[in-house]
Amino acid sequence: MDNLAIAIRRIEFWPVDVPITDPFVVATGARTVAENVFLRVTLANGAQGYGEAAPFPEVGGETRANCLTSLLQLSKAILGRSASDYKQIGQNLAEQAPAHPAARCGLETAVIDAYCRAAQIPMWQLWGGADLRARETDITIPITDLDKTVTLARGWHEKGFRLFKMKVGKDVEEDIRRLAAVHRTLPGISFIGDGNQGFSRQDCLTFARGVKTFGGTMVLLEQPVVRDDLDSMAAIRRETGIPVAADESVRSLADAQEVVARGAADYIKIKIKIMKTGVAEALEIASFTTASGLKLMIGGMVETRVAMGCSFSLVLGLGGFEVLDLDTPLLLANDPVTSGYRYDGPCLQPWSRSGLDMTVEPSQNTTTIE
Repeated sequence: MDNLAIAIRRIEFWPVDVPITDPFVVATGARTVAENVFLRVTLANGAQGYGEAAPFPEVGGETRANCLTSLLQLSKAILGRSASDYKQIGQNLAEQAPAHPAARCGLETAVIDAYCRAAQIPMWQLWGGADLRARETDITIPITDLDKTVTLARGWHEKGFRLFKMKVGKDVEEDIRRLAAVHRTLPGISFIGDGNQGFSRQDCLTFARGVKTFGGTMVLLEQPVVRDDLDSMAAIRRETGIPVAADESVRSLADAQEVVARGAADYIKIKIKIMKTGVAEALEIASFTTASGLKLMIGGMVETRVAMGCSFSLVLGLGGFEVLDLDTPLLLANDPVTSGYRYDGPCLQPWSRSGLDMTVEPSQNTTTIE
């Protein structure tokens, strides 16, 4: 393609509030509204691409306010560049705003989406199209009281979900009781225990023993302890025999290398999240993870189908992702996105049209850079 035709001519972004159906409570904080930012990039030839920034300050420290400030600066820096330079753009953005990965992710996604639409290819084709099939996601149950936990789990079970990602890490005995109640109520299910850094090493070992005692199937322990405590991560792997996924521990390629060197995980989550690293570095982490013999998991922050569609593109394109945690659009009270991939119960169904095949209507509170 002619680089002049696919030069970035206009960047628009605007805040969006999407209520969460049930409070999204994790060990480190809670959200009742997804306070995100949508972006639209327009190229010289008229092709448009969409992106989303989904900061979660209780987990990553990035707020929407500083995300918007960062986007103002970053957008000016890439205006006029060819969308075909999306890899270099991603690297440059990482150098300019290392502390604002959600802002970078939204901008990168919109540029890549616009490029794919100009090239008339689905975004997953850009990554290779290695694993083009419907894929099943887990469903997240937030930290809440026992009755509400069972009610939520039963509702998702009726819709076909069988892998329950239980948010844990605030009260180990209550966590065990909650999982035991779900286990007794619902047949044929398994669990991911997501501590979001909330457990001590001993609490996590107590939790794992408790789940084993009531006969629950725990397929994964996700980030049970604080991100820098890789010794405890390694010990939990050894002493429980349950695979461990590094999430908050991996915010860069260097972090992933350290996790591998210390034997601290079986999975690296590309939750990576793209919101924690940006798209370009997520690709590097995924490549390093598989080359190191570890397994890949993918997830997101509290995102709509725009950001989650980019993550699903990586699944379809790169292949090798064994566990999908791509459920947060199902936890939102409404869907502001038109077209794109769709959910059929727990299954994400691929799409065939160009880019992400999505559109989002700008708001009156839109910032335009051109």
